[in-house]
Amino acid sequence: MEAASQTSSPGLILRRLIFWDFPRASWRYDLVVALILLFIFAIPREWFNDQPHAASVILMSSAHGANRVFIANELLSGLSEEEQIKRSENLIRERTRKGWHVLRVEPIRDEADPEVKGFIAYTAP
Repeated sequence: MEAASQTSSPGLILRRLIFWDFPRASWRYDLVVALILLFIFAIPREWFNDQPHAASVILMSSAHGANRVFIANELLSGLSEEEQIKRSENLIRERTRKGWHVLRVEPIRDEADPEVKGFIAYTAP
C-alpha cells in the first residue's frame, strides 16, 4: 500500500514530468505531448512580445562606386537634410561597423501617394 502512495506523490509526478519519465505510448506520455502541442499552438504570440519586425537599415547593391542603404522612414523623418546625413552615418555605422561617409540622402516616394516611404542613403568609403 505504501508503494502505491509513493507513485502518486506530487513530487514524484513533478519529477517524472521534468525528466519525461513516462513509457512511450502510455496515456501519460500522450497527455504531456498534447499539453506541449497545445502550448505551442494555442498561446497567442503577443504574450511573448514576439512580433516580426522589418529591418530598418538595409544594405543594397553598389552602383558606380557608391553603396546604397535603405533607411526606414521613421528613423529620418522630420530631420533637416544635414541632420539626415549625420543620423544616416550613425545608423550605418551601428549596422555595418563601417565608417562610410554619406554623400546624400534621397526620400522614396510613391507616384500615387506623396508620402515618404523611406530613404536611400548614398555612401562612399
